[in-house]
Amino acid sequence: MKWKGKWLANLALTGSLLSAVFAANAAEKPNILVIFGDDIGYFNLSAYNQGMMGYETPGIDRIAKEGALFTHAYGEQSCTAGRSAFALGQHPFRTGLLTVGMPGSEHGIPDWAPTIGDVMKQQGYTTGQFGKNHLGDRDKHLPTKHGFDEFFGNLYHMNAEEEPETYYYPKDPEFRKKYGPRGVIHSYADGRVEDTGPLTRKRMETIDDELVQATENFIDKAHKNDKPFFIWFNSTRMHVWTHLKKESEGKTGIGLYPDGMVEHDGQIAQLLKKLDDLGIADNTIVIYTTDNGAQKLSWPDGGTSPFYGEKGTSNEGGHRIPLLVKWPGVIKPGSRYNNMIAHNDWMPTLAAAAGDNTLVADLAKGAERNGKEWRVHLDGYDFLPFFKGEAKDSPREEYFYFSMGGDLDAIRWKDWRLSFANMEGDFSTAVRTVSNVPTLTNLKADPFQTARKESQASRRWSSDQAWLLVPIQAKVKAFLATIPQYPFQEGMSLNVANINYQSLGLKKTLMNLQQAKQPAAN
Repeated sequence: MKWKGKWLANLALTGSLLSAVFAANAAEKPNILVIFGDDIGYFNLSAYNQGMMGYETPGIDRIAKEGALFTHAYGEQSCTAGRSAFALGQHPFRTGLLTVGMPGSEHGIPDWAPTIGDVMKQQGYTTGQFGKNHLGDRDKHLPTKHGFDEFFGNLYHMNAEEEPETYYYPKDPEFRKKYGPRGVIHSYADGRVEDTGPLTRKRMETIDDELVQATENFIDKAHKNDKPFFIWFNSTRMHVWTHLKKESEGKTGIGLYPDGMVEHDGQIAQLLKKLDDLGIADNTIVIYTTDNGAQKLSWPDGGTSPFYGEKGTSNEGGHRIPLLVKWPGVIKPGSRYNNMIAHNDWMPTLAAAAGDNTLVADLAKGAERNGKEWRVHLDGYDFLPFFKGEAKDSPREEYFYFSMGGDLDAIRWKDWRLSFANMEGDFSTAVRTVSNVPTLTNLKADPFQTARKESQASRRWSSDQAWLLVPIQAKVKAFLATIPQYPFQEGMSLNVANINYQSLGLKKTLMNLQQAKQPAAN
């Protein structure tokens, strides 16, 4: 029958046209692969150390060769803070996520804060998160409750995961149920949540292989369905304590950390190869970075950074991170950026890349994303016009250094760092001291903060720059002015040393004031 053959031919043609349309729509929006290492030092990548440390990271370095290397990138001072800044686009002081998240805690990502997953879902992306999340212990905190279609990973820092295997950890099942770490979670946006078992020391040897495989499966599925993907891959390397599989041990002949870095580099190379094999590398933005500055106190199972201080402190070494970005058609291969950029800049920047270039202004007024109304203040800046050469100057001029306890210890404005308090010591022992006059550093002239301790002329030099105090403090005032205008969550603290009769009395006074504001009952 001729009509039947003609109908089938038309149907096939229609199907081909629809497939072409879907493929074109997917191609219009770039895929996005964001890769986080964990506690990896600025100097632990050969793209930064130029081979000085005796091992190479060619897989990760490839991102810099095909894109850009950043020298003034900022994370935050802790795992949770750095990840929340990226995921929420807000400073973690606002969201109460400055301190390391702990097993059994009710504290986590607030439900009033949209995530980068919500933003990408609005633009038609399929969203996946794989690896360490560290934004809350409960089901309500899982990424699949906050804009992600699929999550497979762990919820805490690695040393917390292995605490149940230590000598003094309580054997009481009820204690473990209430305060112990959950296992590696596999969850979906439809509400399914599976605990795939604990992240034991033995499983730590190969957990990143599991994460890579799950990520590749997600990429394959998105590619098959002609859907643009947004993936946040969070490696467990190189957080303490490092447990390597036998074939990774001794690879460099230098030590445990270098051996782990070589293993980690191979896994990143594997993800990049997946993009190559599918022919989608030229339409995929790839970002490699880490959450916070290097943890040096645990060396030789610790990172390396030339910056003063380490993870958990408000010094440059606590906040400065490696950042490599490959962005085909936007960032020229082999580029280097000496401009300040921070984790919370990626939410508006990647939103713009996906087609949402009014995100910051929209959310400030109140807007819908992913089927929900939000009204929040984003602290990030859209870097897309700058990367494309449409804007001459980088949009970020300031960066705020908050401690895990919520103290504003310093601010950077352009090249100048003004420290209201100084921290001496490591993650565990750091002591915060407040001087009568803030300490000034020019981070281009003295990038490693050595002048204050090593130069006899630094005090005279600082006094000549007193003119900076007023314009810099104006930036602080502008930031703090936005706090009461938008949702806010108070953070938790690992140290309760400030609790005393005075603080309890102040709390009681505040409660009385709140009650006085309420209308009397009839």
